[in-house]
Amino acid sequence: MNAAMEKFLVIDIETSPLPWESFDQAQQAYLLARAETPEEQEERKKQMALAPLTGFIVCIGLYLVERESDIVTERKRVCLMNDRSDADRPDCALDLSDSGKLYCYSERAILRDFWAFLRSEDCRTAHYITFNGRMFDFPFLMLRSAVLGVRPSENLLRGTRYSYEHHTDLLDEFTFYMPQTVGATRRYNLDFLTKAFGIESPKSHGVDGTKVAALYGEQRYTEIAEYCLADVVATWQLYQVWERYLKF
Repeated sequence: MNAAMEKFLVIDIETSPLPWESFDQAQQAYLLARAETPEEQEERKKQMALAPLTGFIVCIGLYLVERESDIVTERKRVCLMNDRSDADRPDCALDLSDSGKLYCYSERAILRDFWAFLRSEDCRTAHYITFNGRMFDFPFLMLRSAVLGVRPSENLLRGTRYSYEHHTDLLDEFTFYMPQTVGATRRYNLDFLTKAFGIESPKSHGVDGTKVAALYGEQRYTEIAEYCLADVVATWQLYQVWERYLKF
C-alpha cells in the first residue's frame, strides 16, 4: 500500500515597530512607563516590533512541501512583503537567489492573501510548522489582521497550551514544553539549535531579526525576503530532525 501524501507548511514572519509619532502622548507615556534612562527607552521602542498593536508585519515567509513515501517535493517558497504601499495586488513576482518568489504589496492585502492561502486547495490539509509560532507568529498574525480589518480564515491558536495537533511549534518540542533560561530544557534560539544539529543557520549570511527594521527602512526588501525564507527552510530541516529522533 502506498503511503498517504502529507503536506507541511512552514510559516515565519518578520516585524518592525510602528512609527513612534503614530502614538499619542498618553500612549507614548504608557509604552515608556518605568523606562527611565535613554537606553531603556530606546530598548522599549525596539521591543514594540514584538507586539501587533505597536508593530507591523514586514513580511510573511511560506514554505510548502509535500511528502509521499519519504520523497519530499517543494511546492511553494514565497515571501509576501509589505512595501508600505496601498497596492491591493503585487505588480509581479520577483525571483530570489534561493529559488523563492517575492511579492510586494500592502500589509492588509498580504494578510488577506495569507488567510486565503491557508484555505486554498493547495494548503487546506497542511500541517503547520513554526519556531515560536505559538507565542509569537500566530497571535501576531491574528491580532494584526483584526487591527487592519481582515478576518482570519481560521483560529491558528486552537487547541490547548500542551495539545494542538494541527501545528508543530519546534520551540515547544525542543524544550519539552518546559522552557527555562538554564538547564536541560533551556530555550535556545533558532540560530543556536540549527548549528547544534548541523543545519546551516539562516543568520549565516549576515542578516538576523535585529537588523530587519533598519533594512526595511532602506527598502532592502530582497535581503529581508531571502533571510525570512532561509528561516523557513532551516525550520523545515530542524523539523525533520525532531520528527526522526524525538517525535513519539
